[in-house]
Amino acid sequence: GMDPAANSKSNHCLDAAKACNLNDNCKRLRSGYISTCSKEISATEHCSRRKCHKALRQFFDRVPNEYTYRLLFCSCKDQACAERRRQTIVPSCSYEDKEKPNCLDLRNTCRTDHLCRSRLADFHTNCQASFQSLTSCPGDNYQACLGSYAGLIGFDMTPNYVDASTTSITISPWCSCKGSGNMEEECEKFLQDFTENPCLRNAIQAFGNGTDVNLSPKNPSPPITQPPKTEKNPALPDDINDSNTMYDTSVITTCTSVQEQGSKLNKSKEQSLCYSETQLTTDIMPDQKTFVDQKAGGSRHWAGRILPIVPLLLLNLAL
Repeated sequence: GMDPAANSKSNHCLDAAKACNLNDNCKRLRSGYISTCSKEISATEHCSRRKCHKALRQFFDRVPNEYTYRLLFCSCKDQACAERRRQTIVPSCSYEDKEKPNCLDLRNTCRTDHLCRSRLADFHTNCQASFQSLTSCPGDNYQACLGSYAGLIGFDMTPNYVDASTTSITISPWCSCKGSGNMEEECEKFLQDFTENPCLRNAIQAFGNGTDVNLSPKNPSPPITQPPKTEKNPALPDDINDSNTMYDTSVITTCTSVQEQGSKLNKSKEQSLCYSETQLTTDIMPDQKTFVDQKAGGSRHWAGRILPIVPLLLLNLAL
């Protein structure tokens, strides 16, 4: 919504620095890493690269992206702005060295550190060129690629702008493929993941120009769909072990224990749910026992009366 004429004169990288200074946390940590990375140790060693990297990691890990991304990926119309952007990480200490190591050696050094290895893997995953998307990024996710790029800063694999060009953006770690021997093809392929990466280039340009907002409906989509999932997760145990199922299970367990222990169990509410066959007969049909006893008693009574009469009947038949 800004006037194009006014926009062309503005320095977005300078604006990003001013915005950072208005935030206490951003200002403190930015001043901290600039001071550490600019502190000369001796005539031969102008800074402590290790301390510089640590301070940079703290800055990018602890300061919100709305400040760090603006400093790293601000768009530029002139060289002064582009040079400010290139100097964001104090490259004389955190990035440059007397000689450029071989890129494969630098990669091997990174892989010996578990955190650097993890960050490099994230970069290759989130910034790999995808020709199946409009933006050349996996899932058209610019934010994932920018986050992976920022995550590499503060390690031996730290990437940065190779120059202050305003017409093109070229990113590279401080390395070359000279002396690669028969591994030169692999080295070049690794280096091109930075220098000729359309996903990374498009993500940086889109953020600096503000055109990444067109992709914003796609990026927040996972967070929007995640809350319902997290709300459903607690409900899963209820679906699997709902109150009825749990109640039935306890009844089965109680019934089994009652059958095993029989009359030795103390009376309880749970016992009322289970009965043995004898209990069912006695309690459900209380008259059955009396009826059976009377019948049995009556039969014995009549048998006692009939037995003495049998001999008399036999004698009469004989006569």
